[in-house]
Amino acid sequence: MFEDFKKFAIKGNIIDLAIGVIIGGAFGKIVTSLVNDILMPAIGILLGKIDFSGLSLTVGDAVINFGLFINNVVDFLIISFSVYFVVKRINRLTGRDKKEDPAPTTKKCRYCCSEIAIEAIRCPHCTSVLEGEETE
Repeated sequence: MFEDFKKFAIKGNIIDLAIGVIIGGAFGKIVTSLVNDILMPAIGILLGKIDFSGLSLTVGDAVINFGLFINNVVDFLIISFSVYFVVKRINRLTGRDKKEDPAPTTKKCRYCCSEIAIEAIRCPHCTSVLEGEETE
């Protein structure tokens, strides 16, 4: 078990993951600040000086802070779109977005033009021995 973990760690996956978590945390703070300090106040001004972070509903002793929820939804959407575009750009640069054609699984018999398995050495339709392939 330790050997498997060692191989996993040496591949760089743990380091890549750690770097991703650190950068993701810092990026999250930046986006949260963007939402809370710039976007939501601007949207609040456009909608009649509404402060979303202060919007709440009190039911008995419970306080429902739906304004904070709205801020968090906007925060999530910005982070999601940002990560989507970064991953899409990285995939384009590394060539991961190109779909590979699967290996063919069939071929045509040159004698009767029937679709047959690619491993076939004799056509099951016309029983011809296929060119270049000997039977035992």
